[in-house]
Amino acid sequence: MNTIHQLKHKLRKEVLDARIALPPHVVAEKSARIIQTLLKLDEYRYASTIMTYLDFRNEVQTGELVKRVMADGKRVAVPLTDPASGMLTPSSLSFYPDELEPGAWGILEPKPRCVRPLDPSELDLIVVPGVAFDRRGNRLGYGGGFYDRFLLRTGPEAFYVAPAYEMQLCDSVPRSSQDVRMHCLITEERIIRIS
Repeated sequence: MNTIHQLKHKLRKEVLDARIALPPHVVAEKSARIIQTLLKLDEYRYASTIMTYLDFRNEVQTGELVKRVMADGKRVAVPLTDPASGMLTPSSLSFYPDELEPGAWGILEPKPRCVRPLDPSELDLIVVPGVAFDRRGNRLGYGGGFYDRFLLRTGPEAFYVAPAYEMQLCDSVPRSSQDVRMHCLITEERIIRIS
């Protein structure tokens, strides 16, 4: 294991253990505050097509975001994961949560008959999950590289926003050359825009 890999592994374990330990009412309350802040962003207001992760294991909850995107008449996409190829495909969602079922790793995904692939270049705003972040927009994911590969396929105007609890922010996230930075982080306490 090289040093960057070891540092990432150690940080990932520390933050995931702390996140898993959060009580459900804390997750719900902090998530609601974070999503309310996200909905006030100009980037949200002007976006017509938004992709968001579907939360899993105490991530910032995105169910209310999906409902709001639909209510606002915008197009919403969720990721479909192909573990064999290591690829994510955005799939347009029409009915939430009826079109979803547990997929890879138990994370909700579109049912096979409900898959409607979108070209990543059509996405205006992408809500990106992660384990840990620093104030420079560096992101520590789950180790599969799915989002880093995926974000490279989005258009030049796509805006990457990461919802996270304050406890997921670190002074410095170990970075590899293929890691993609976020444009904005939103916690229950603040918005951090990365220039």
